[in-house]
Amino acid sequence: MSKKKLCVFWFRRDLRLDDNAGLYHALKSGAEVLPIFIFDTDILDKLEDKKDARVHFIWQEIESIKETLEEKYDTSLLIKHGSPLSVFKDLVSEFSIAEVYANRDYEPAAKERDKAVYDFLKSKDIAFKGYKDQVIFDKSEVMKDDGTPYEVFTPYMKKYKSELTPFYLKSYPVKDYVSNFYNCKPFDKVSLNDLGFEKSDVEFPDRDFDKETIRNYHENRDFPAKDGTTRLSIHLRFGTISIRKLARLAKKENEKFFNELIWRDFYQMILHHFPKSVDEAFKKKYDAIKWEKDEEHFKKWCEGKTGYPLVDAGMRELNETGFMHNRVRMVVASFLTKHLLLDWRWGEAYFAMKLLDYDQASNIGGWQWAAGCGVDAAPYFRVFNPELQFKKFDPENEYVKKWVPEWNTSDYPEPMVEHKFARERALERYKKALS
Repeated sequence: MSKKKLCVFWFRRDLRLDDNAGLYHALKSGAEVLPIFIFDTDILDKLEDKKDARVHFIWQEIESIKETLEEKYDTSLLIKHGSPLSVFKDLVSEFSIAEVYANRDYEPAAKERDKAVYDFLKSKDIAFKGYKDQVIFDKSEVMKDDGTPYEVFTPYMKKYKSELTPFYLKSYPVKDYVSNFYNCKPFDKVSLNDLGFEKSDVEFPDRDFDKETIRNYHENRDFPAKDGTTRLSIHLRFGTISIRKLARLAKKENEKFFNELIWRDFYQMILHHFPKSVDEAFKKKYDAIKWEKDEEHFKKWCEGKTGYPLVDAGMRELNETGFMHNRVRMVVASFLTKHLLLDWRWGEAYFAMKLLDYDQASNIGGWQWAAGCGVDAAPYFRVFNPELQFKKFDPENEYVKKWVPEWNTSDYPEPMVEHKFARERALERYKKALS
Protein backbone atom coordinates (compact mmCIF):
# COMPACT_ATOMS: atom_id res chain seq x y z
CA MET A 1 0.00 0.00 0.00
CA SER A 2 1.30 3.45 -0.94
CA LYS A 3 1.77 5.53 2.25
CA LYS A 4 1.63 8.80 0.33
CA LYS A 5 -1.78 10.48 0.35
CA LEU A 6 -3.06 10.64 -3.21
CA CYS A 7 -5.95 12.15 -5.08
CA VAL A 8 -7.63 9.91 -7.64
CA PHE A 9 -9.05 11.29 -10.87
CA TRP A 10 -11.60 8.92 -12.41
CA PHE A 11 -11.97 9.24 -16.19
CA ARG A 12 -15.48 8.43 -17.45
CA ARG A 13 -17.07 10.25 -20.40
CA ASP A 14 -14.26 12.84 -20.52
CA LEU A 15 -11.48 10.99 -22.33
CA ARG A 16 -8.99 13.81 -22.82
CA LEU A 17 -6.19 15.52 -20.90
CA ASP A 18 -6.84 19.07 -22.08
CA ASP A 19 -9.62 21.35 -20.78
CA ASN A 20 -10.94 18.69 -18.39
CA ALA A 21 -12.75 20.25 -15.42
CA GLY A 22 -12.43 17.43 -12.90
CA LEU A 23 -8.82 16.68 -13.80
CA TYR A 24 -7.95 20.37 -13.49
CA HIS A 25 -9.46 20.59 -10.00
CA ALA A 26 -7.74 17.38 -8.91
CA LEU A 27 -4.32 18.61 -10.06
CA LYS A 28 -4.88 22.08 -8.66
CA SER A 29 -5.63 20.62 -5.23
CA GLY A 30 -1.89 20.27 -4.72
CA ALA A 31 -1.95 16.57 -3.90
CA GLU A 32 -0.39 14.03 -6.24
CA VAL A 33 -2.98 12.77 -8.69
CA LEU A 34 -3.42 9.15 -9.74
CA PRO A 35 -5.54 8.90 -12.93
CA ILE A 36 -7.72 5.80 -13.30
CA PHE A 37 -10.19 4.35 -15.77
CA ILE A 38 -12.63 1.53 -15.05
CA PHE A 39 -13.97 -0.73 -17.76
CA ASP A 40 -17.32 -1.15 -16.04
CA THR A 41 -18.55 -4.76 -16.12
CA ASP A 42 -22.02 -3.56 -15.10
CA ILE A 43 -22.17 -2.02 -18.60
CA LEU A 44 -19.92 -4.31 -20.64
CA ASP A 45 -21.58 -7.55 -19.52
CA LYS A 46 -24.85 -6.38 -21.09
CA LEU A 47 -23.32 -5.87 -24.54
CA GLU A 48 -24.08 -8.79 -26.82
CA ASP A 49 -21.80 -7.80 -29.71
CA LYS A 50 -18.23 -8.62 -28.73
CA LYS A 51 -17.06 -6.39 -31.58
CA ASP A 52 -18.97 -3.42 -30.18
CA ALA A 53 -17.31 -0.44 -31.84
CA ARG A 54 -17.86 1.82 -28.84
CA VAL A 55 -15.80 -0.45 -26.59
CA HIS A 56 -13.06 -0.45 -29.23
CA PHE A 57 -13.23 3.36 -29.44
CA ILE A 58 -13.02 3.81 -25.65
CA TRP A 59 -10.16 1.30 -25.39
CA GLN A 60 -8.28 3.10 -28.18
CA GLU A 61 -8.67 6.49 -26.47
CA ILE A 62 -7.66 5.09 -23.08
CA GLU A 63 -4.52 3.57 -24.62
CA SER A 64 -3.67 6.98 -26.11
CA ILE A 65 -4.14 8.77 -22.77
CA LYS A 66 -2.00 6.16 -21.01
CA GLU A 67 0.82 6.55 -23.55
CA THR A 68 0.73 10.35 -23.31
CA LEU A 69 0.86 10.29 -19.51
CA GLU A 70 3.84 7.94 -19.55
CA GLU A 71 5.76 9.77 -22.27
CA LYS A 72 5.19 13.35 -21.14
CA TYR A 73 4.37 13.40 -17.44
CA ASP A 74 6.20 10.46 -15.81
CA THR A 75 2.93 9.02 -14.61
CA SER A 76 0.54 6.37 -15.88
CA LEU A 77 -3.11 5.48 -16.14
CA LEU A 78 -4.33 2.74 -13.84
CA ILE A 79 -6.83 0.68 -15.84
CA LYS A 80 -9.26 -1.56 -13.99
CA HIS A 81 -11.91 -4.00 -15.19
CA GLY A 82 -14.83 -4.65 -12.89
CA SER A 83 -17.73 -3.11 -11.02
CA PRO A 84 -16.77 0.45 -9.94
CA LEU A 85 -17.74 -0.12 -6.31
CA SER A 86 -15.61 -3.28 -6.14
CA VAL A 87 -12.73 -1.47 -7.81
CA PHE A 88 -12.80 1.34 -5.26
CA LYS A 89 -12.92 -1.16 -2.40
CA ASP A 90 -9.68 -2.61 -3.76
CA LEU A 91 -8.13 0.80 -4.44
CA VAL A 92 -8.49 2.03 -0.85
CA SER A 93 -6.55 -1.00 0.36
CA GLU A 94 -3.88 -0.54 -2.33
CA PHE A 95 -3.38 3.23 -2.03
CA SER A 96 -3.76 5.89 0.64
CA ILE A 97 -6.49 8.02 -0.97
CA ALA A 98 -7.38 11.48 0.29
CA GLU A 99 -10.00 12.46 -2.32
CA VAL A 100 -11.60 11.20 -5.52
CA TYR A 101 -12.42 13.59 -8.37
CA ALA A 102 -14.68 12.97 -11.36
CA ASN A 103 -16.89 14.79 -13.84
CA ARG A 104 -20.63 14.45 -13.41
CA ASP A 105 -22.82 12.08 -15.39
CA TYR A 106 -26.57 12.68 -15.44
CA GLU A 107 -27.91 9.30 -16.55
CA PRO A 108 -29.98 7.57 -13.83
CA ALA A 109 -27.83 4.42 -13.80
CA ALA A 110 -24.66 6.53 -13.60
CA LYS A 111 -26.07 8.53 -10.69
CA GLU A 112 -26.88 5.30 -8.86
CA ARG A 113 -23.33 4.06 -9.51
CA ASP A 114 -21.86 7.31 -8.22
CA LYS A 115 -24.08 7.31 -5.14
CA ALA A 116 -22.87 3.81 -4.22
CA VAL A 117 -19.22 4.86 -4.67
CA TYR A 118 -19.85 8.12 -2.77
CA ASP A 119 -21.40 6.29 0.19
CA PHE A 120 -18.53 3.82 0.35
CA LEU A 121 -15.87 6.53 0.16
CA LYS A 122 -17.66 8.57 2.79
CA SER A 123 -17.55 5.58 5.13
CA LYS A 124 -13.76 5.70 4.71
CA ASP A 125 -13.62 9.50 5.25
CA ILE A 126 -12.69 10.03 1.60
CA ALA A 127 -14.35 12.91 -0.26
CA PHE A 128 -15.84 12.28 -3.71
CA LYS A 129 -16.02 15.52 -5.69
CA GLY A 130 -17.96 15.95 -8.93
CA TYR A 131 -17.63 18.69 -11.56
CA LYS A 132 -19.51 19.94 -14.61
CA ASP A 133 -17.66 19.07 -17.80
CA GLN A 134 -19.78 17.56 -20.59
CA VAL A 135 -22.25 20.45 -20.75
CA ILE A 136 -22.08 24.24 -20.56
CA PHE A 137 -24.99 24.50 -18.11
CA ASP A 138 -26.05 21.55 -16.00
CA LYS A 139 -28.71 20.45 -13.54
CA SER A 140 -30.52 23.59 -12.35
CA GLU A 141 -28.35 26.37 -13.80
CA VAL A 142 -30.94 27.36 -16.43
CA MET A 143 -34.39 27.34 -14.85
CA LYS A 144 -37.67 29.22 -15.11
CA ASP A 145 -38.10 32.27 -12.92
CA ASP A 146 -40.18 30.18 -10.53
CA GLY A 147 -37.31 27.72 -10.07
CA THR A 148 -38.84 24.85 -12.04
CA PRO A 149 -37.18 23.23 -15.09
CA TYR A 150 -38.08 24.23 -18.61
CA GLU A 151 -40.04 21.68 -20.62
CA VAL A 152 -39.99 23.53 -23.95
CA PHE A 153 -36.76 24.19 -25.80
CA THR A 154 -37.18 27.72 -27.22
CA PRO A 155 -37.67 29.54 -23.88
CA TYR A 156 -34.89 27.40 -22.41
CA MET A 157 -32.60 28.42 -25.26
CA LYS A 158 -33.41 32.11 -24.78
CA LYS A 159 -32.72 31.93 -21.04
CA TYR A 160 -29.56 29.91 -21.73
CA LYS A 161 -28.22 32.58 -24.10
CA SER A 162 -29.12 35.38 -21.70
CA GLU A 163 -27.20 33.62 -18.90
CA LEU A 164 -24.19 32.74 -21.05
CA THR A 165 -21.06 34.79 -20.39
CA PRO A 166 -17.46 34.16 -21.55
CA PHE A 167 -16.77 32.62 -18.12
CA TYR A 168 -18.81 29.51 -18.98
CA LEU A 169 -16.84 28.90 -22.17
CA LYS A 170 -13.37 29.27 -20.67
CA SER A 171 -11.04 26.30 -20.88
CA TYR A 172 -9.52 24.71 -17.79
CA PRO A 173 -5.70 25.09 -17.96
CA VAL A 174 -4.78 21.53 -17.02
CA LYS A 175 -1.22 21.97 -18.32
CA ASP A 176 -0.44 24.52 -15.60
CA TYR A 177 -0.58 21.78 -12.97
CA VAL A 178 0.72 18.62 -14.67
CA SER A 179 3.68 18.51 -12.27
CA ASN A 180 1.20 17.24 -9.68
CA PHE A 181 0.62 13.90 -11.37
CA TYR A 182 1.62 10.90 -9.23
CA ASN A 183 5.11 9.86 -10.27
CA CYS A 184 5.07 6.13 -11.00
CA LYS A 185 6.15 3.42 -13.41
CA PRO A 186 3.75 2.41 -16.18
CA PHE A 187 0.84 0.31 -15.03
CA ASP A 188 -0.10 -2.85 -16.91
CA LYS A 189 -1.82 -2.55 -20.24
CA VAL A 190 -5.28 -4.00 -20.76
CA SER A 191 -6.10 -5.50 -24.14
CA LEU A 192 -9.51 -5.73 -25.76
CA ASN A 193 -9.23 -9.50 -25.39
CA ASP A 194 -8.70 -9.05 -21.65
CA LEU A 195 -12.07 -7.30 -21.61
CA GLY A 196 -13.74 -10.07 -23.60
CA PHE A 197 -14.03 -7.95 -26.76
CA GLU A 198 -12.46 -7.78 -30.22
CA LYS A 199 -11.48 -4.95 -32.53
CA SER A 200 -14.27 -3.53 -34.65
CA ASP A 201 -14.09 -2.89 -38.38
CA VAL A 202 -16.03 0.38 -38.02
CA GLU A 203 -14.20 3.53 -39.07
CA PHE A 204 -14.36 6.23 -36.41
CA PRO A 205 -15.02 9.86 -37.39
CA ASP A 206 -12.08 12.20 -36.98
CA ARG A 207 -12.14 14.68 -34.11
CA ASP A 208 -10.47 17.28 -36.35
CA PHE A 209 -12.98 19.11 -38.48
CA ASP A 210 -13.16 21.79 -41.12
CA LYS A 211 -14.48 25.12 -39.84
CA GLU A 212 -16.24 25.50 -43.18
CA THR A 213 -18.52 22.61 -42.19
CA ILE A 214 -19.70 24.61 -39.19
CA ARG A 215 -19.92 27.86 -41.17
CA ASN A 216 -22.16 26.22 -43.77
CA TYR A 217 -24.01 23.97 -41.35
CA HIS A 218 -27.36 25.76 -41.68
CA GLU A 219 -27.32 25.26 -45.46
CA ASN A 220 -26.16 21.65 -45.64
CA ARG A 221 -27.27 19.94 -42.44
CA ASP A 222 -30.51 18.41 -43.80
CA PHE A 223 -29.01 16.62 -46.81
CA PRO A 224 -27.60 13.21 -45.90
CA ALA A 225 -25.65 12.81 -49.16
CA LYS A 226 -23.64 15.95 -48.39
CA ASP A 227 -20.68 16.09 -46.05
CA GLY A 228 -22.56 18.80 -44.20
CA THR A 229 -22.22 17.82 -40.54
CA THR A 230 -19.14 17.54 -38.33
CA ARG A 231 -19.82 13.96 -37.15
CA LEU A 232 -18.37 15.02 -33.81
CA SER A 233 -21.17 13.41 -31.81
CA ILE A 234 -19.10 10.36 -30.79
CA HIS A 235 -16.37 12.70 -29.54
CA LEU A 236 -18.86 14.77 -27.57
CA ARG A 237 -20.39 11.59 -26.17
CA PHE A 238 -17.11 10.26 -24.82
CA GLY A 239 -15.52 13.63 -24.15
CA THR A 240 -12.59 13.23 -26.52
CA ILE A 241 -13.14 16.90 -27.42
CA SER A 242 -14.07 19.78 -25.13
CA ILE A 243 -17.64 21.05 -25.29
CA ARG A 244 -16.35 24.50 -24.26
CA LYS A 245 -13.88 24.67 -27.14
CA LEU A 246 -16.54 23.59 -29.63
CA ALA A 247 -19.16 25.95 -28.20
CA ARG A 248 -16.81 28.93 -28.47
CA LEU A 249 -16.30 28.19 -32.13
CA ALA A 250 -19.97 27.45 -32.80
CA LYS A 251 -21.11 30.65 -31.09
CA LYS A 252 -18.76 32.63 -33.31
CA GLU A 253 -19.39 30.82 -36.61
CA ASN A 254 -22.94 29.49 -36.82
CA GLU A 255 -25.95 30.04 -34.58
CA LYS A 256 -27.82 27.00 -35.92
CA PHE A 257 -24.93 24.72 -34.99
CA PHE A 258 -24.64 26.41 -31.60
CA ASN A 259 -28.34 25.76 -31.00
CA GLU A 260 -27.75 22.05 -31.60
CA LEU A 261 -25.22 22.10 -28.76
CA ILE A 262 -27.83 23.77 -26.56
CA TRP A 263 -30.22 20.89 -27.34
CA ARG A 264 -27.63 18.56 -25.76
CA ASP A 265 -27.67 20.56 -22.53
CA PHE A 266 -31.47 20.73 -22.62
CA TYR A 267 -31.88 16.96 -22.87
CA GLN A 268 -29.28 16.35 -20.13
CA MET A 269 -31.16 18.77 -17.88
CA ILE A 270 -34.45 16.99 -18.62
CA LEU A 271 -32.99 13.57 -17.84
CA HIS A 272 -31.58 14.88 -14.57
CA HIS A 273 -34.92 16.29 -13.41
CA PHE A 274 -37.15 13.61 -14.96
CA PRO A 275 -35.28 10.30 -14.75
CA LYS A 276 -38.48 8.30 -15.24
CA SER A 277 -38.51 9.49 -18.86
CA VAL A 278 -35.97 6.72 -19.55
CA ASP A 279 -38.84 4.27 -19.93
CA GLU A 280 -42.01 6.32 -19.43
CA ALA A 281 -43.54 8.90 -21.73
CA PHE A 282 -42.74 12.40 -20.50
CA LYS A 283 -46.36 13.26 -21.27
CA LYS A 284 -47.95 10.53 -19.18
CA LYS A 285 -51.19 10.29 -21.14
CA TYR A 286 -49.24 9.00 -24.14
CA ASP A 287 -48.52 5.78 -22.29
CA ALA A 288 -52.17 4.92 -22.99
CA ILE A 289 -51.39 4.44 -26.70
CA LYS A 290 -51.98 0.86 -27.77
CA TRP A 291 -48.86 -0.02 -29.71
CA GLU A 292 -48.68 -2.87 -32.21
CA LYS A 293 -46.59 -5.91 -31.24
CA ASP A 294 -45.54 -6.94 -34.74
CA GLU A 295 -42.06 -8.48 -34.44
CA GLU A 296 -41.84 -9.09 -38.19
CA HIS A 297 -42.49 -5.41 -38.97
CA PHE A 298 -39.85 -4.42 -36.44
CA LYS A 299 -37.36 -6.83 -38.02
CA LYS A 300 -37.92 -5.30 -41.47
CA TRP A 301 -37.43 -1.83 -40.05
CA CYS A 302 -34.20 -2.89 -38.33
CA GLU A 303 -32.84 -4.47 -41.51
CA GLY A 304 -33.81 -1.57 -43.79
CA LYS A 305 -36.34 -3.56 -45.81
CA THR A 306 -39.48 -1.44 -45.40
CA GLY A 307 -39.90 -0.48 -49.07
CA TYR A 308 -39.36 3.19 -48.23
CA PRO A 309 -35.93 4.13 -49.66
CA LEU A 310 -34.92 6.89 -47.22
CA VAL A 311 -35.94 4.79 -44.20
CA ASP A 312 -34.06 1.77 -45.53
CA ALA A 313 -30.95 3.78 -46.41
CA GLY A 314 -30.82 5.22 -42.90
CA MET A 315 -31.18 1.86 -41.19
CA ARG A 316 -28.54 0.23 -43.38
CA GLU A 317 -26.11 3.08 -42.77
CA LEU A 318 -26.70 2.67 -39.04
CA ASN A 319 -26.18 -1.08 -39.13
CA GLU A 320 -22.96 -0.83 -41.10
CA THR A 321 -21.33 2.29 -39.65
CA GLY A 322 -22.97 3.08 -36.31
CA PHE A 323 -23.93 6.50 -37.69
CA MET A 324 -27.17 7.95 -38.99
CA HIS A 325 -27.75 11.46 -40.28
CA ASN A 326 -30.00 13.52 -37.99
CA ARG A 327 -32.63 14.31 -40.64
CA VAL A 328 -32.84 10.60 -41.43
CA ARG A 329 -33.10 9.76 -37.71
CA MET A 330 -36.27 11.82 -37.55
CA VAL A 331 -37.73 10.07 -40.60
CA VAL A 332 -36.98 6.52 -39.44
CA ALA A 333 -38.24 7.26 -35.92
CA SER A 334 -41.46 8.76 -37.25
CA PHE A 335 -41.89 5.75 -39.53
CA LEU A 336 -41.54 3.26 -36.69
CA THR A 337 -43.87 5.06 -34.30
CA LYS A 338 -46.46 6.42 -36.74
CA HIS A 339 -46.46 4.19 -39.83
CA LEU A 340 -45.85 0.92 -38.01
CA LEU A 341 -47.32 2.02 -34.66
CA LEU A 342 -44.50 0.29 -32.81
CA ASP A 343 -43.48 1.47 -29.37
CA TRP A 344 -40.82 4.20 -29.36
CA ARG A 345 -39.00 2.21 -26.68
CA TRP A 346 -38.26 -0.53 -29.24
CA GLY A 347 -36.58 1.99 -31.53
CA GLU A 348 -34.74 3.68 -28.68
CA ALA A 349 -33.33 0.33 -27.54
CA TYR A 350 -32.21 -0.55 -31.07
CA PHE A 351 -30.45 2.79 -31.47
CA ALA A 352 -28.85 2.25 -28.04
CA MET A 353 -27.39 -0.99 -29.34
CA LYS A 354 -26.16 0.39 -32.68
CA LEU A 355 -25.26 4.09 -32.43
CA LEU A 356 -21.61 4.99 -31.99
CA ASP A 357 -22.70 8.27 -30.40
CA TYR A 358 -25.44 6.75 -28.25
CA ASP A 359 -26.29 9.24 -25.54
CA GLN A 360 -29.22 8.29 -23.37
CA ALA A 361 -30.53 11.81 -22.80
CA SER A 362 -30.50 12.85 -26.47
CA ASN A 363 -31.67 9.47 -27.75
CA ILE A 364 -34.68 9.33 -25.45
CA GLY A 365 -35.40 12.99 -26.15
CA GLY A 366 -35.30 12.39 -29.90
CA TRP A 367 -37.45 9.27 -29.83
CA GLN A 368 -40.08 10.82 -27.59
CA TRP A 369 -40.05 13.89 -29.84
CA ALA A 370 -40.80 11.67 -32.85
CA ALA A 371 -43.53 9.78 -31.01
CA GLY A 372 -45.12 13.03 -29.81
CA CYS A 373 -44.87 12.08 -26.14
CA GLY A 374 -41.78 13.97 -24.97
CA VAL A 375 -40.73 17.47 -24.02
CA ASP A 376 -41.20 19.97 -26.80
CA ALA A 377 -42.37 17.09 -28.98
CA ALA A 378 -43.66 17.19 -32.52
CA PRO A 379 -47.46 17.15 -32.29
CA TYR A 380 -48.83 13.65 -32.67
CA PHE A 381 -50.62 14.59 -35.89
CA ARG A 382 -47.31 15.42 -37.61
CA VAL A 383 -46.55 12.29 -39.58
CA PHE A 384 -43.53 12.54 -41.88
CA ASN A 385 -44.22 11.38 -45.42
CA PRO A 386 -41.09 9.27 -46.14
CA GLU A 387 -41.43 9.69 -49.91
CA LEU A 388 -41.67 13.49 -49.74
CA GLN A 389 -38.73 13.58 -47.31
CA PHE A 390 -36.74 11.48 -49.78
CA LYS A 391 -37.51 13.81 -52.71
CA LYS A 392 -36.78 16.93 -50.69
CA PHE A 393 -33.58 15.94 -48.91
CA ASP A 394 -32.02 13.46 -51.35
CA PRO A 395 -33.07 15.04 -54.67
CA GLU A 396 -30.30 13.39 -56.71
CA ASN A 397 -30.92 10.00 -55.01
CA GLU A 398 -27.24 9.87 -54.00
CA TYR A 399 -27.78 8.79 -50.41
CA VAL A 400 -30.36 6.14 -51.26
CA LYS A 401 -28.31 4.72 -54.14
CA LYS A 402 -25.31 4.37 -51.87
CA TRP A 403 -27.10 2.38 -49.18
CA VAL A 404 -29.92 0.72 -51.15
CA PRO A 405 -28.32 -0.33 -54.44
CA GLU A 406 -31.33 -2.51 -55.40
CA TRP A 407 -33.69 0.46 -55.19
CA ASN A 408 -35.69 0.94 -58.40
CA THR A 409 -35.16 -2.69 -59.42
CA SER A 410 -37.41 -5.72 -59.15
CA ASP A 411 -35.39 -6.85 -56.11
CA TYR A 412 -36.58 -3.91 -54.01
CA PRO A 413 -39.69 -4.67 -51.92
CA GLU A 414 -43.00 -2.85 -52.16
CA PRO A 415 -43.77 -0.49 -49.25
CA MET A 416 -44.74 -2.62 -46.27
CA VAL A 417 -47.54 -0.20 -45.38
CA GLU A 418 -49.29 2.43 -47.48
CA HIS A 419 -48.64 5.99 -46.31
CA LYS A 420 -52.20 7.34 -46.35
CA PHE A 421 -53.55 4.29 -44.52
CA ALA A 422 -50.73 4.40 -41.97
CA ARG A 423 -51.21 8.10 -41.30
CA GLU A 424 -54.96 7.78 -40.77
CA ARG A 425 -54.50 4.73 -38.54
CA ALA A 426 -51.93 6.57 -36.42
CA LEU A 427 -54.14 9.64 -36.01
CA GLU A 428 -57.08 7.47 -34.99
CA ARG A 429 -55.01 5.42 -32.52
CA TYR A 430 -53.49 8.52 -30.93
CA LYS A 431 -56.82 10.32 -30.67
CA LYS A 432 -58.44 7.31 -29.02
CA ALA A 433 -55.65 7.03 -26.45
CA LEU A 434 -55.61 10.75 -25.65
CA SER A 435 -59.38 11.27 -25.46
